[in-house]
Amino acid sequence: MKNGSNILRYLLVALFLLMGTMHFIMPEQYLAMMPSWLPAQLVLIYGSGLVEIALAVLLIPVKTRALAAKLIIAMLVIFLFAIHIPQSIDFYQTGNKNFVASLIRLPIQFLLIAWAWPFTKETTATTI
Repeated sequence: MKNGSNILRYLLVALFLLMGTMHFIMPEQYLAMMPSWLPAQLVLIYGSGLVEIALAVLLIPVKTRALAAKLIIAMLVIFLFAIHIPQSIDFYQTGNKNFVASLIRLPIQFLLIAWAWPFTKETTATTI
């Protein structure tokens, strides 16, 4: 089972490295998702991209894995309530054509939380 766990962990690492990098490659995609009440939106987009990359890297070593997984979950919960749910509500109220896409994004947040959850409990050394 350790090999399966390692594969899932490295897939999660790759996903967060990719998504963090995308903040720098396509910031306009993230600007469209930012709530209007947040200041310095571009700074927040680049900052969250850096955080996603850092947490992905910290998910690799045993010593930082559990903390990184917990921080990933916290970040996803914050994004869910600060960005994704308000965006879906706004899209519904304004008849935005991206409403369905915003609804699809909501359960994905829960899937990512469930994916990171097992790594919050790892305390024993495993091979990398």
